[in-house]
Amino acid sequence: MTSTPRILHCHSTFAAAGAGARSASLINALGKGLSHHVVSADPERMEARALIDRRKSEVGYPADFPSLTGRPAPGKLIAIAQALKPYDLILSYGWGAMNVAMAHTVFAQQLGLPPLIHHEDGFDAGAVQELSFRRNWYRRIALGRAHSLVVPGETLEKIAVDVWKQPRQRVVRVPPGIDTKAFARKPDPGKLRLVKREGEVWIGTLSDLGANEQLPRLVEAVPDLPENCHLVILGEGPEKEAIQDAAVGREVSHRVHLLGAIDDPSKVIGLFDIFAQALTTEQFPLAVVKAMAAGLPIVAPDVGDIKGILGERNREFITATGGAEALAAMLGEFARDPDLAKRIGRENREKARKLFDISRMAERYADLYSGALDGAWKGPR
Repeated sequence: MTSTPRILHCHSTFAAAGAGARSASLINALGKGLSHHVVSADPERMEARALIDRRKSEVGYPADFPSLTGRPAPGKLIAIAQALKPYDLILSYGWGAMNVAMAHTVFAQQLGLPPLIHHEDGFDAGAVQELSFRRNWYRRIALGRAHSLVVPGETLEKIAVDVWKQPRQRVVRVPPGIDTKAFARKPDPGKLRLVKREGEVWIGTLSDLGANEQLPRLVEAVPDLPENCHLVILGEGPEKEAIQDAAVGREVSHRVHLLGAIDDPSKVIGLFDIFAQALTTEQFPLAVVKAMAAGLPIVAPDVGDIKGILGERNREFITATGGAEALAAMLGEFARDPDLAKRIGRENREKARKLFDISRMAERYADLYSGALDGAWKGPR
């Protein structure tokens, strides 16, 4: 092993969200004691590069790394395995990097490959396909020689053990972390193309406007809310037209605002009064943690680990069905009782600060990676 351990990150996509954004923030937090190298199954999605502070971290992007996608033919797996040899630790992320895990399992002993830690975050609208027999079978084999499997919460931990048949002692739960101090700061109204007028209640959400977000359901809830309630959606994605059509159909276009993506949501999320989601498949939605850190009450369906993430008093505002009527009832209660919303928001903020700050996440990962590197790296400096 070299004096500076070489870490290879193999991503499904290195987009500036999800695993890509978390990986970038973790690279920054771990400091200069490691040499990071990043490849993506989708070479066109490398936006998370912009999130890495090159003053804090040494990062490279191998241009000649074998493609991670395609059928796991022997030639492909051998090429990937050979490309893993120069590194001291392999970190793979999501289904798109599963060929890396398979190549490692098949050739680890023969080629003397470094340890591999795999990370799973959850499923998108293709959740049913994700949990198909074929993918489950492939995961079971591909993770056969993994040092650890990292999951964000209880739901995926149960899937890893019961469905993917991973040894319980190999599954490590590490909740995602954010800069909770940044989200707790006073928001900047000038960052949005929308003016909040006196007396308005903003129900906000952060979204990639994907099908699993079910944002038309939130739009359908708007007519049943007080007239001063506005739905403010931050994000870009494929369901934008469906959301606009729902607003037109319900005659609430003047109260539904799609403001597009924003570079730093921590600067504006505090303008919301209530945070809402209508997710169908998310396991550990990081947007909920961001809203908690901003001191907001949350309304959402009971999916994944949402109830466990929230402060205790907020849990009664998580709907069993996630239907528009149930969402409207919960949102309306907060809208009509702002003191209640603020009390629950403060409880959420305190829980986010204690459990979901990036410093806590970095400590957990530093311990895990140091153990896999057999003490050759002692943690951030």
